[in-house]
Amino acid sequence: MGPNILVVEDERITAEDIKSGLECSGYNVIDMVASGKEAIESAGKLQPDLVLMDIKLKGKMDGIEAAGQIKLKYDIPVIYLTAFSDEYTLTRAKATEHSGFVMKDETGLIKKPFEESELHSAIATTLYRHKMEKNHDNLVSAMLKHYNEAVIATNSEGLVKLMNSSAENLTGFKLDKVVGKKVSTVFQPLKTFESFDLTLMKEHLQQNEHILVSNGQEIKVKCDLNSISDNDGQINGFILVFKQKNQ
Repeated sequence: MGPNILVVEDERITAEDIKSGLECSGYNVIDMVASGKEAIESAGKLQPDLVLMDIKLKGKMDGIEAAGQIKLKYDIPVIYLTAFSDEYTLTRAKATEHSGFVMKDETGLIKKPFEESELHSAIATTLYRHKMEKNHDNLVSAMLKHYNEAVIATNSEGLVKLMNSSAENLTGFKLDKVVGKKVSTVFQPLKTFESFDLTLMKEHLQQNEHILVSNGQEIKVKCDLNSISDNDGQINGFILVFKQKNQ
């Protein structure tokens, strides 16, 4: 049986059309939902290999917000189904570390003929890339585990992806409780993370003493910050390294 796919689409006819095409091609559609809230719940419960996510959904939460939470909470890759191509929407979508786009026409349907080659190519590429990234994250996580200093890794938005045990001990937070949350939730007070300006953040970190509040106690720390870039030079995350002062 092929990969398990969650389809998130608020138009039932379109969802059924997508499901039919996928199942004829050997994919297993394990659920179809119409809202962001349902998508997050289904992803957490069923743990699909991939999510096909419409950007425009029923309810207050759109597909971009839902995709961001699914990626950060469950590390499940997302491909967007969208008829939107404006710069603002695409910029928001890219910030969620999505894995691709499949464009729909003005009627809301995937462009016909079913664009099977485009969709299948996107799915195959996404699953392969995710496997490689997951192997990389597992390697990074294993390295962090044996690193003496505290380390927190974030995505480009400053949302926590990884923490080692030293960071958990110093901050008083466990990774499973803070993954997907702003690093300022864990590392306080680090206000410059709000701007994501690497120069300002590094200057702030290097020139100021920081206080962590852990289990009701204040801990003075020294820290350093570096960006993580992809092959195109785009910043896609940050590594924060810190240790207790005078340790």
